[in-house]
Amino acid sequence: MSNQPNPSAASLPFESRHLGPRESDQAKMLASLGYSSLDELSDAALPGAIRESSLLNLPAASSEAETLAELREIASQNQVLTSMLGLGYSATITPAVIVRNILENPAWYTAYTPYQPEISQGRLEALLNFQTMVADLTGMALANASMLDEATAAAEAMTLARRVARSKSNDAVFLVDADCHPQTIEVVRTRAVPLGLNVEVADLSSGLPEGVDAFGILLAYPGSSGRIVDWTDVIASAKDQGAVVTVDADLLALTLLASPGSLGADVVVGVAQRFGVPLGFGGPHAGYMAVREGLQRSMPGRLVGVSVDADGDRAYRLALQTREQHIRREKATSNICTAQALLAIIASMYGVYHGPEGLTSIALHAHRSASSLAEALRSGGIEIKHGDFFDTVQAVVPGRAKAVVAAALELGINLRQVDDDVVAIACDETTTHAHLDAVAKAFGISEVDWSALNLNPALDGTSRIEEPFMTHPVFHEHRSETAMLRYIRKLSDRDLALDRSMIPLGSCTMKLNATTEMLPITWPEFAHIHPFAPQDQARGYSELFEKLGHALAEITGFPAVSFQPNAGSQGEYTGLLTIRDYHLNNGDAHRTICLIPSSAHGTNPASAVMAGMDVVVVACDDDGNIDLDDLRAKAQEHSDNLAAIMVTYPSTHGVFEEGIMEVCAVIHRHGGQVYMDGANMNAQVGLTRPGDMGADVCHLNLHKTLCIPH
Repeated sequence: MSNQPNPSAASLPFESRHLGPRESDQAKMLASLGYSSLDELSDAALPGAIRESSLLNLPAASSEAETLAELREIASQNQVLTSMLGLGYSATITPAVIVRNILENPAWYTAYTPYQPEISQGRLEALLNFQTMVADLTGMALANASMLDEATAAAEAMTLARRVARSKSNDAVFLVDADCHPQTIEVVRTRAVPLGLNVEVADLSSGLPEGVDAFGILLAYPGSSGRIVDWTDVIASAKDQGAVVTVDADLLALTLLASPGSLGADVVVGVAQRFGVPLGFGGPHAGYMAVREGLQRSMPGRLVGVSVDADGDRAYRLALQTREQHIRREKATSNICTAQALLAIIASMYGVYHGPEGLTSIALHAHRSASSLAEALRSGGIEIKHGDFFDTVQAVVPGRAKAVVAAALELGINLRQVDDDVVAIACDETTTHAHLDAVAKAFGISEVDWSALNLNPALDGTSRIEEPFMTHPVFHEHRSETAMLRYIRKLSDRDLALDRSMIPLGSCTMKLNATTEMLPITWPEFAHIHPFAPQDQARGYSELFEKLGHALAEITGFPAVSFQPNAGSQGEYTGLLTIRDYHLNNGDAHRTICLIPSSAHGTNPASAVMAGMDVVVVACDDDGNIDLDDLRAKAQEHSDNLAAIMVTYPSTHGVFEEGIMEVCAVIHRHGGQVYMDGANMNAQVGLTRPGDMGADVCHLNLHKTLCIPH
């Protein structure tokens, strides 16, 4: 008998817990298929030319306990300070009942996107609550079930405006108010370029520029500077000229401000991050879009509707799907597929738990904190740049901005240096008098008696007057923790997730959101880092990105990895823009044809159109494989103008097509690039690599190949 101890459960390899089938299960499945080993099955399934013979050059696998210990060490390198930086990101308090029962509950975080309403009634109701909350706060007819983030929501609003605006002139412009967040402006500009749209950025607070033909405008409410502008006259002027008006609004501020709908907006966009969703170094967070009546069929994204089932009972389902990529493909309103369901649900539950009175109280706390700080700074002789603000104050300190920011940092506070003379300070629901004391001290002001300040917290001219919101009973019935707990449980009981069974719907569900992988999401060192915090406060994140980047490069066979896209659809778009820029760099601006097999996922053609490409469909044979003869003919026909092919591997019907290397070779012979959709990357890992079979670009879905939720 051996004296060696058996390994404890804590030291077992991660994969023995992560992968379900035991050796006995594998043997039974292999026997039923007629194979003696996994290697024999893999050799039969994969073309020999692409089968990897060597092991991946990766560090040795860790146990779950070792993985958590390593993540703890990485997290310890992040420094959590109080960030009052603003720019669309705010500290927030996620109610514990929501943390424990949604964010940390596999009944919610392992569920698949609600394609099948029969097994998604709970999440569909939660998303309908999100839509109702957003529509009420924005004063619009309806809202969708979430967008990917604030900046892409603004970009989607621009393309919506182009579709429906009165002006169809190629010279018409999209006007963007200069007080929008800088990252929003940059994303709008990026989205406009391949579509040939003209974007102009200007200060619109005093009116529209003379003689400009605008198909749409984007206004900030409040602005990135904190300034609140009454946009009523500007909106009326724009609509008189036939422009579509989009307002980028702070949802929390809308509990106090006149709704964009009451001001005349056509579209309202933004993000629900400060409704209980942690900062997370920038995401993911649920964006939103709401529109006036008549624009719903031009909206991007999912839309939850109320219907009646076969028994005559109330039921929820995804509505108006003929707008979407899985039906309209290259003619879809957007390439957005699943958006940010879990984060939208957290935001909706934050609204359900607090209700309109609670949200208003939170908004008043942020506003009164900013007002108190402004009054204290004024009392100390410091000029406040804007008189009307919600939660963000800009202080004018000629030549001293850098020194003030440095002094605040010494006191544990991150402030934003706007320029050499101006410092911005953003307040939120977590702001305390201790924080305000530290900020005042950084400006050289001490001994502030906050209770003695003469405050006038009203928002003159822009206050929400006689405009009720969130009147539905769901926002008034669940104020106690017990009531909230029961409501969350009632909804989860109407869903199917991995805590109950497997979900055999496709590549998105053939993975595990492992508990060990999910736990660190709520650790403060990861959850509470502002994306614009100084880099030396996010050294743990930097190490995480570097290690993950090296691993993914080795797994895929590519030299570099970008973590910028936050969805598969945006990965496609980013990859196609990279190919587009490659051709532009080579002087081949005419290369705009993108070949796409008829079997491809609908996001592929939708993404190609967004990247300024023209889609040509390649036929598939009776077995669903790419018809190589048709591919060769189409590549030859469009040889001079061929930009790329988009190919999913294994294919959307789960087959490692024998001709994949020939597909890549044909495209390369005609000057094109190969974009590989990595939706089914799970089936490739360790067996083959996209970079080795001829692909030039590939995206990975974090909710498919890796562990994040939908």
